[in-house]
Amino acid sequence: MTRGKGCCRVLHLHEDNTRFLLLGVVMLIYMAAGAWLFQWLEHQNETDDRERYWEIYRWFMEKYNGTVDPADVEVLLWEYGNASSSGIIQKRPRWDYPGAFYFVGTVVSTIGE
Repeated sequence: MTRGKGCCRVLHLHEDNTRFLLLGVVMLIYMAAGAWLFQWLEHQNETDDRERYWEIYRWFMEKYNGTVDPADVEVLLWEYGNASSSGIIQKRPRWDYPGAFYFVGTVVSTIGE
């Protein structure tokens, strides 16, 4: 039984390879749509947060004009941002037993043994 001329015959692909290629294309479209949706949902929040930050920064610089060196403020904000993003500035230690157990559980459940 011969099959008709479809995309498999034209591209010289076997049926399994065609399915795999189609799955890859569908996955890329799904990921692109998800990225677009996430960007669409979060863009305004990011813009608002950025504007709020710069308003507070300008307010601070106007309030303490001449008494605080702007370079020192930049260093302080840089170090605070690094410490905050790495989890150093918290109410409880980051690597206490419950935190470490949670981390191990996340690694095992997402990566495997």
